[in-house]
Amino acid sequence: MTPSSIPTRPVARYHPRVDANWMVKVRLGERTVLVKARDLSMAGLFLHGHPPDTTKQLSLTLPLPGIGDIDTTCTIVRREAHGVALEFVDLDWDHFLLLARYLHPRLP
Repeated sequence: MTPSSIPTRPVARYHPRVDANWMVKVRLGERTVLVKARDLSMAGLFLHGHPPDTTKQLSLTLPLPGIGDIDTTCTIVRREAHGVALEFVDLDWDHFLLLARYLHPRLP
């Protein structure tokens, strides 16, 4: 079998990312730690932090500057050298609209 000569294209993201250069409150059991966010989208965010390898979900508070706070749960979908990629699990409509209101004016 010969390899395909068709060049591969990177998978396009469904939700565009915007920079999120602020701190997120992450609840780890009884502790709350501040972790810097790198970017944010309607689907999730990337955090510059390394929770334990056994951790599959994180509860956190997203402080959307000028909009308000969102308390949510996220699933860890990817681990990298610089942090973890998270996907929102339980955004209700009110939080979804707050997130859209924050992201909309910042999208390219």
